[in-house]
Amino acid sequence: MFSSSILLQVLACALYNNWWPMLSALMYVLVPMPCLFFGGGSTQFLTSRDGGGWIDAAKFLTGASAVGSIAIPIILRHAHMIATGAMFIEFTSFIIFVCTVLCFHRASLEDW
Repeated sequence: MFSSSILLQVLACALYNNWWPMLSALMYVLVPMPCLFFGGGSTQFLTSRDGGGWIDAAKFLTGASAVGSIAIPIILRHAHMIATGAMFIEFTSFIIFVCTVLCFHRASLEDW
């Protein structure tokens, strides 16, 4: 699923001969970083109510990068830097990426 998300990301750029949509791929790299740095590689902390400075920062950074993945194509389309079709391909790529993350999260919960 992750590979098809990246494929759609590249297709959104290649089909319209415009590589600005690759900016949202940066957010795909940033989304798992809080889990790796602050959560020890586990996604358990995202659903817990436990707080703390680093846990709250990790939750905030995860949410901000997820919102950025949606906002970047919208901003680029509003600035007429990408085509509408590229924006919708980016959204499809994001939906597949989110499904991949949710499947990983569910699989990691079942391991416990």
